[in-house]
Amino acid sequence: MEAWEKGIDLARIIGGIDSVDAAKRLFRERLDAPNLDKLRHIATPAVLLKIANAIAFCEPDGVFINSGSAADGRWLRQHALDKGEERALPMPRHTIHFDLKEEQGRIIDRTFYIVDEDEIVSSLALKLLRREALGELRQKMAGIMKTHTMMVGFYMRGPIGSPASNPALEITSSAYVSHSAEILYRNAFAGFDGEVAQRGHFYTNIHSQGPNRPEDLPNARVLMDRRDRTTYSCFCTYAGNTLLLKKGNHRFSVDKAVYENRGETLAEHMFITGINGPGGRITWFTGAAPSGCGKTTTAMAGDRFVGDDLAQMWINEDGEIRSINPECGIFGILEDVNQEGDPSLMKCLRQPGTEVIWSNVLIDDQGVPHWTGNGEPPPERGVNFQGPWHRGMVDPKGKPVPISHPNARCTLSSRALHNYSDFSEDPAGVTTRVITYSGRDSDTMPPVWAARDPELGVVIGAGIVSAATATEVGAKGVKRSPWANAPFIPGSLGAYMDAQFRFFGNPRILPANRPVMAGLNYFLTHAARGGESSKLLGEKRDVKVWMAWLERLAHGEVSVIETPIGRLPVYEDLKNLFQSLIGKEYPRALYDKQFALYIDNIVARLDLQVDAYGKEADIPPRFFEILKRQRAELIALRQRHGAVVAPDQLGAGSR
Repeated sequence: MEAWEKGIDLARIIGGIDSVDAAKRLFRERLDAPNLDKLRHIATPAVLLKIANAIAFCEPDGVFINSGSAADGRWLRQHALDKGEERALPMPRHTIHFDLKEEQGRIIDRTFYIVDEDEIVSSLALKLLRREALGELRQKMAGIMKTHTMMVGFYMRGPIGSPASNPALEITSSAYVSHSAEILYRNAFAGFDGEVAQRGHFYTNIHSQGPNRPEDLPNARVLMDRRDRTTYSCFCTYAGNTLLLKKGNHRFSVDKAVYENRGETLAEHMFITGINGPGGRITWFTGAAPSGCGKTTTAMAGDRFVGDDLAQMWINEDGEIRSINPECGIFGILEDVNQEGDPSLMKCLRQPGTEVIWSNVLIDDQGVPHWTGNGEPPPERGVNFQGPWHRGMVDPKGKPVPISHPNARCTLSSRALHNYSDFSEDPAGVTTRVITYSGRDSDTMPPVWAARDPELGVVIGAGIVSAATATEVGAKGVKRSPWANAPFIPGSLGAYMDAQFRFFGNPRILPANRPVMAGLNYFLTHAARGGESSKLLGEKRDVKVWMAWLERLAHGEVSVIETPIGRLPVYEDLKNLFQSLIGKEYPRALYDKQFALYIDNIVARLDLQVDAYGKEADIPPRFFEILKRQRAELIALRQRHGAVVAPDQLGAGSR
């Protein structure tokens, strides 16, 4: 049997370094004295072999070992400027990075799992047999770092010492990627050996942008080897394809939760934020939403920010669900970020004091970044993701060229935010009492509804449907987005759903600690509720009220209306919260529009889920039983009240 058929390290097959002695000889040949001296602090054989084989098959001109020191951080930032991957802006510690205009999101059509013949992979993912993947790597990545310096970083995805954190190597020829990693993750060089020894594993990420030309993009690939927990990426620069510590390693964490610790841990595409409740209490939320659907805005609406994108969750010995953020910074979408809805983030972006990497925004003649929806007067001209820009510019098809790409981003440390919480670095995580699920749903679900039990909560997560966003190249229309995590689930959806049922139904979670599981929907439109406008039926700031209602619900302090889809708020509770929290009147007519059940739309949504999941293997039968019951109850409601059921037809609220 060939080596590639045994599922061993493909980098080792190509690099040919198979012993620590051989690795050390290579280091002496290829590293200069300062970097060789730094690498001597790493002793774990598997880590040394990974680095050596990456050097051997990528063939960089030089190797930089990032020790996490202030001097090394300065070198990375300067290297990004020297290479032209970033450009300094007038605001101190602000830089701009532009990805290729054809690569402004995740390249989902060129992202593959490396698999063996009998390996089960999600039906929503692409796969490549190990033999073919070896050929792709040899063809596309062998020698790809010639003329480049390889940068090697040692990171923890999560607080140092947390049981849910994972050590990871980031190996890249992109200074922009390395600079971003220093902001978004915890440099763990000093204790990396110990962290690997304690956990018995580490993730590896190997990336090179190559010449970084548009003509190379057809050859761009993101290949993920689940057996070896290694990701390979080439001929691309967008961070979602290259900063593999992020979604690449998130996929491996999902695998660990499903196949090694099923029912005990989860790895989710979720924000983590704390809401201040009455009496000085803090109630911690996690919440899932597809990229570009308001996760950062929701996280920032909280009073105590921990994270806006990813969460590792587990059940501790006290019967609580605990959550940590694998990251310590944000890679946030900028479109519609403005002073009204995001004052804390705007302060970081518009006032000196915060290090920020901007990407794919417009830079005006004075070096000031601009983006769509920032609420500020637009400039006459500037440079953006597609080159020189001026107001009124159209593309060859006559379509207006936006001031910034819809997926334009900002990268900054979470510590810069005014609502940053020191709990972010607590290895014990935060006690999680509310779990939310949301997507871009313009016409079906109300702004907030809560599950009556954990099983219905799992169904809410499984049933997310969302309009496609600019985060994925080529994505269009409305599609299912199970748990907002589907692009990052390596294995079968059936196994993942079983893990969800087992986790939230785990008897080790004490009854008093069982979380409220709920749906959120900020994107309901006037047109969907009898009007003509496509504008939202509400405002961005309303999210504070929906979250505050869930916070009170978690402590039994508000009434609910029981419905087939779950629990709805009563009008008086919302009216009081709107007034006390955001000083806004909340008319009864608006409540009736937002919380009426449009039965036909909801039934069609359920039928969509039954049909889609019916094509998947090993979906837990309980899922279909719940959908069947919901559908029957909705049909009964329609027979009594018609296709549109107003809240006051659903019965009085109760606690």
